[in-house]
Amino acid sequence: MAKKETQEQTQKRILILCVDRDGDIETKAGIKTPLLGRTANLDGAVALALKDPEEPDANAMFEAVRLHDRLQNEKQPEEMFEVATISGSELGGVSADRKLVAELSNLLDSFSANEVILVTDGYSDEAVLPLIESRVPVSSVRRIVIKHSESIEETAALFTKYIRLLVDNPRYARMALGLPGLLVFIFGILWAINNFVYPGAIYFYGIAIVIVVGGFLLIKGFGVDKSAKDLYKWAKEYSPPPLPMQISNYTIFAGILCVAVSVYLGIANVTNVAPFPSDFAGWLAATPRIATFFIKGIMDLLVVGLIIVLLGRSIRLYIERDSKLLRNIALIVSVAWSRWILDATANIIYNPSSTGAPIGLNDPFFSLFLFTIIVGILIGVASVLLIFIVNRSAKDFFQKPDKNQATK
Repeated sequence: MAKKETQEQTQKRILILCVDRDGDIETKAGIKTPLLGRTANLDGAVALALKDPEEPDANAMFEAVRLHDRLQNEKQPEEMFEVATISGSELGGVSADRKLVAELSNLLDSFSANEVILVTDGYSDEAVLPLIESRVPVSSVRRIVIKHSESIEETAALFTKYIRLLVDNPRYARMALGLPGLLVFIFGILWAINNFVYPGAIYFYGIAIVIVVGGFLLIKGFGVDKSAKDLYKWAKEYSPPPLPMQISNYTIFAGILCVAVSVYLGIANVTNVAPFPSDFAGWLAATPRIATFFIKGIMDLLVVGLIIVLLGRSIRLYIERDSKLLRNIALIVSVAWSRWILDATANIIYNPSSTGAPIGLNDPFFSLFLFTIIVGILIGVASVLLIFIVNRSAKDFFQKPDKNQATK
């Protein structure tokens, strides 16, 4: 038994393999592959040649059988030869390669070859050489060229590949087929209108060509089609954020809108200063009035917009039980009080001294401005104290839950 195993290990088992990558032997002759043995391959070659006498795969199979017979007569005592045929798929590409690999694996299970002599019918079948070499060494390649030269076959294969790419690939088909097809379709419509409805409509075809081609170039050049596809994909796969985040995002949008409108109102209110001065000295004299009217126009809606933003953030922080909520509420109070600070600032800019005397505590505008500033400072101090007190008393409310407890 050990002597027999040693003899099998030292014996050279050579497989003469014919490859039909496009699967003609199955589709034309109706013979299922893989074919193993001289008789099976000879019968298969005869059947394929009867179906299509010009089929190069039949000639490759005959050559594989002939090569097997010649090597069988010249073989050394330690050599063993066998002939086989595998086929791919008429679809080509990955599906054909996967089928070839599967059939080769079945053959190697039946005949464990040490090396392979590859027989092919031309350029396309040699693409499988790396697939075979990854499983068993290839000692030789026999190529059969019958009907045409190598350069013509390679050119035809390359030309066919790119024609198929233009037809099957939607990316290139839109340019190679879609755009000319649209122009021909428009021509047909205008021709029908020209003959049956409105004579002279065919002359609008030049305008249609410019519009269609120009629009296509603009869409492709600026990536409008890709942007539209990405937008559709985003809208299809969009998942709304959590409710607190939705509220916060909405209030941010509403607040920014209010701020933008307040700026517009401030600019519109400045037009009350018209007519505007034409010299530098006049602009210096009109600057306090311009600043006053701008502040008066902007202050109300500006403060409302900022409060809306902070209020939405406060709601989110309350739901999340974040301790930043207290600071946010204090900021809301400060922003609300800033409306009166802006109003007092505008009054004192427009009329520094309402009594005509030097500015002092007796002036009502100055007193009001000073009062708003002091109250604002007191509000800030009170807010800090209130935050400290509430934060200590509501410590359990703002404490984040333990992750381990939350998962139980």
